[in-house]
Amino acid sequence: MLMQTHEARISALREEMKRQKLDGFVVPISDEHMSEYVGAYAQRLQWLTGFAGSAGSAIILRHKAAMFVDGRYTIQVREQVDGTLYEYASTLETDHAKWLVAHIEAGARIGYDAWLHTKKWVDTLGAALARKGAELVAVERNPVDAVWSDQPAPSPAPAVIHSDEHAGQSSAEKRAGVADWLKSENIDAAVISALDSIAWMLNIRGNDVDRTPVALSYLVANADGTADLYIAPEKVTPALEQHLGNAVTIKPREQFTAGLSEMSGKTVAVDPEFGVAAIFQKLADGGASPVAMRDPAILPKAIKNPVERQGHRDAQARDGAAIAKFLHWLSCEPSKGGQTELSAAAKLRSFRDETGVLKDQSFDTISAAGPHGALCHYRVDEDSNLEIAPGSVFLCDSGGQYLDGTTDITRTVWISGDGDTAEPPAEVRDRYTRVLKGHIQIARAVFPQGTNGSQLDAFARQYLWEAGVDYAHGTGHGVGSFLAVHEGPQRIAKAQGGQAGTGQELFAGMILSNEPGYYKTGEFGIRIENLVLVEERDIAHSEGTYLGFENLTWAPMARHMLEQSLLTPQEIQWWNDYHAQTFSVLAPQLDGDVLAWLEDACQPI
Repeated sequence: MLMQTHEARISALREEMKRQKLDGFVVPISDEHMSEYVGAYAQRLQWLTGFAGSAGSAIILRHKAAMFVDGRYTIQVREQVDGTLYEYASTLETDHAKWLVAHIEAGARIGYDAWLHTKKWVDTLGAALARKGAELVAVERNPVDAVWSDQPAPSPAPAVIHSDEHAGQSSAEKRAGVADWLKSENIDAAVISALDSIAWMLNIRGNDVDRTPVALSYLVANADGTADLYIAPEKVTPALEQHLGNAVTIKPREQFTAGLSEMSGKTVAVDPEFGVAAIFQKLADGGASPVAMRDPAILPKAIKNPVERQGHRDAQARDGAAIAKFLHWLSCEPSKGGQTELSAAAKLRSFRDETGVLKDQSFDTISAAGPHGALCHYRVDEDSNLEIAPGSVFLCDSGGQYLDGTTDITRTVWISGDGDTAEPPAEVRDRYTRVLKGHIQIARAVFPQGTNGSQLDAFARQYLWEAGVDYAHGTGHGVGSFLAVHEGPQRIAKAQGGQAGTGQELFAGMILSNEPGYYKTGEFGIRIENLVLVEERDIAHSEGTYLGFENLTWAPMARHMLEQSLLTPQEIQWWNDYHAQTFSVLAPQLDGDVLAWLEDACQPI
């Protein structure tokens, strides 16, 4: 019999914990590759708690449990997770170690799955528990898996070739670059466990994780340019074998652990962010010397080559036409009543499908009406679906996966109503304009080589700070090329808490989002997002190399939501230039009523 309630599921987990002699167990959103988005088989936290966000974790004790989320999910977790079963813990205020130390006794055994956590997490928590007289225990079998009777199997979909035409560089060239790095560092091999790194390095893609075109596998890259790919046999086609060639040895995924044990005497690089604790342990147990070093594919993957840059431009222009059709639809239909968050998301998907080349969405569309807009990572379903009411704010964050690029765009609009609700109120116009001003500051930024994302973050927040408000997410994240919509190592965010990527130097060729926002709990949310490409700037008499951003995303912004008195002449000029270019890029792809709407939406202010 299937367990239908989360109360029944946590009870069953506690019974399994007793059988495994555990006093507690930590459940993350993660897989064996430390992926941000995971396959259905790895959605353990959602199955157990009901939480559908992309970042969070739970700790289950015998008589108490806590759900941990960051500022993005403060509201959402309370809507989705039963507060009688879990207390809500903010990762800004506490962490696993502090919470456990406060709630366990000496002698407690706290379980974890070594394939779902980093070595740093294990070392830090283990040390904290030891000081309490407790023990962190690696389980033989994940107790959630033991009680999840209808847990899906990992995807059997075959891996597919990503052509050099779109990749811009052959797999052999990429492997040679990694081999050169290994030799320069006096390292024998690197374990590549991040799925998008494997996909990039081998020029392959897959269908194993929703919205991210990767194939479940592991890769060991050797200093001589060869590699061992561990992948399920059913995923391997003759075409894939031919594509990979003789320098890549294909082995069954289930042999990966044994392969680690056979690297005795070798010095092996493992990324501490994506390499799970079990990989470090298996290497050490087998006589290898694991060294915590960044995945050598991370940085070259982030710095797009000329083919990838042009592919992104083409994908963004194509995607922008679909967005224009959607924005035109939003300007007409919801005001009549009867449209919902789900119907809007479906309509947007249909416009992207009309391109004929859409492979997938790049993430689940955030179609957020009214108060749901204040949930910055909201995901609509049948239970949460709201009408897009006339006289309200509607926020839509969406993206597409195309062979030549991955897109991510947010637009916020006012759904006109009757009488006083025909136009947005003053507060909405003020907040929208302050968000826009921050967006413009990032778009116009010029900075010296060596600048990192945290040094730019305040550019986007300053006008919100002037009004005594802020937003609880980063300003920008990296984006892949027909890969992950969230790609490191670069990001634009506050430097607090040692957030990954904020100290990464920005290089020409990196792609980032530019997405400041504002969220008023229970009422509305505002976000304006474009993708930008880091480029070198030719500045007369400059002393050194300076960088700026090339805009990639083209779609009208909401002129009717502006408080124009807050804009400087330079900002007005930016708005007009942006919309003139938007019309130039999109108009040749549109006709009829949509083209007429676009022409009006792009008129100068």
